[in-house]
Amino acid sequence: MQHRFDVENNRVWDRITGLMWSRDAAPAEFPLNWQETFAFLEELNAQGFEGHQDWRLPNRRELFSLIRHDRINPALPVDHPFENVFPGYYWTATTCARLPDQAWYVHLGGAKVYRGMKYASYMVWPVRTQNASPPSVLRTGQRQCFDETGRVIHCSNTVQAASVCSGKPWPEPRFKADKHIVTDLATGLNWMRQADAGSKMVSWQTAADLIAEMNQEGAMGFSDWRLPEIRELESLVDMGTHSPALASKDLFSGVRDFYWSATTSLYETRYAWALYLKDGAVGVGFKENPEFFTWPVRGEKTFQTSGRRENQAGSTYCASSD
Repeated sequence: MQHRFDVENNRVWDRITGLMWSRDAAPAEFPLNWQETFAFLEELNAQGFEGHQDWRLPNRRELFSLIRHDRINPALPVDHPFENVFPGYYWTATTCARLPDQAWYVHLGGAKVYRGMKYASYMVWPVRTQNASPPSVLRTGQRQCFDETGRVIHCSNTVQAASVCSGKPWPEPRFKADKHIVTDLATGLNWMRQADAGSKMVSWQTAADLIAEMNQEGAMGFSDWRLPEIRELESLVDMGTHSPALASKDLFSGVRDFYWSATTSLYETRYAWALYLKDGAVGVGFKENPEFFTWPVRGEKTFQTSGRRENQAGSTYCASSD
């Protein structure tokens, strides 16, 4: 089996995403607030850290691409070569659209994705884009740059800009819809256009039972509907919008704030991963509680527990760099 990571001195190239990471997952040694983080990265680049001057803070989807949901402490691939991985929160360069004085972070111990005030302090893990490698991680959808107070700033000549615009551009159009199904042209997945099978909050097992019943009935002409994995749900998130933080939200009907995934939490197997769609957070829910909705999907699983399978100031800032 081919290794996912190539190590060159103190740099690590991810074969799946094409991104290059610092082998040291904590070069700052201590947590920094958001403003300190960008100043630290500018200092690294001025010094030519590990032979490069284009290190940046990963955006949310890039850091999430390293996560495995079948591993904890750290939630990284079993063969990862990284050192000094802190099993806690790491900053991303992605601002919360609804609350722009907050930014997204990822928990490297257990894979939670949440938002925190930019004056708080979290760990920093530099990344850079390998120009020879076409991006495979989808863009976040964010198109603006923000300061630590949430004020929109010009992206030009900022470390933040490269992170905002990094990633594979979305297809245009991103989705193709018919009467009952919306096809995501970025992932190949088919989503039920009515984003609430059962029209009520249910337990995790009831969600599975609802989908099994759909398959028995051949709902919408198909019998291979399933509960989506957490990565598949997260792929729908658009970090440039909120309430819901859903790409092309007008194509769907009955969109809810909370959705079950098929992915069980390893921290506590009585819990499953869930998408909180108001802002796009990735958290968990207690399987026995009827507190989440069901959004069926069908199609080949294009995301695995290890990540995507090998297979300013204006809102148009990133479009100019496509």
